[in-house]
Amino acid sequence: METGLAGKGVLVTGASGGIGAACARAFAAEGARVAVHYHRGEERARDVAAELEGAPVVQADLTDEIEVDRLFAETRAALGRIDVCAAVAGVWPADDLPVWQLSLERWEQILRQNLTSVFLTARGFLREVERNRDGSLVLVGSTAGIVGEAGHADYAAAKSAVLGGLLLSLKNEIVRVAPRGRVNAVAPGWTESPMTRGHVEPKAVRRISRTMALRKVAQPDDVARQVVVLASEELSGHVTGQVVTVAGGMEGRVVHDDG
Repeated sequence: METGLAGKGVLVTGASGGIGAACARAFAAEGARVAVHYHRGEERARDVAAELEGAPVVQADLTDEIEVDRLFAETRAALGRIDVCAAVAGVWPADDLPVWQLSLERWEQILRQNLTSVFLTARGFLREVERNRDGSLVLVGSTAGIVGEAGHADYAAAKSAVLGGLLLSLKNEIVRVAPRGRVNAVAPGWTESPMTRGHVEPKAVRRISRTMALRKVAQPDDVARQVVVLASEELSGHVTGQVVTVAGGMEGRVVHDDG
């Protein structure tokens, strides 16, 4: 099916990670011109870019507004214009800590990495939208922001803000500068990626899938395809402010371990 993304300038943040890399490949497969962003995973980002026939690679700490401004300036210079932004970058803390053990330092760090970073990315992209009078933004959240996640209240709170108040505000604000501009979000559940390595082994999948109709974890491509669909004016031109959950029919999170 035609997506209408051929020739579009697309920025994918966190493209050195599993879902981000899959998004970069998926957009490139549709003929888009893709910029590959990374923070620390330079080698992985350059490997992805090499697959995409020399896509520009841009480094930035998305919690630093000066670096985010530079990211958009360098991406615009490389692509000519930025029509789509897939805000994939985020950090899931592996340590399971209930709130009574959670330090203020970790709380603030996780909110900066998963909420402040998205705000700065969205702000940078909407400035491009104001320049172009058009654009599509796709935020990547998590099912943790919908059903919560015990031991990761900081991450769940950040993702809930992304999928709730931020998304719903942005979809109303973007039309002030682009009448047909759109903002949507994808909420992946458990997905096989470098970030979840060690947490989605076969024995773990049996436990974490107990609330899922499809008892398997997602692959990065499962998420990337939904990002592309939402970014496409042809496929989702009258869809905005929506969250697409990619979680195998998950109804909640496991609270009690077996036995």
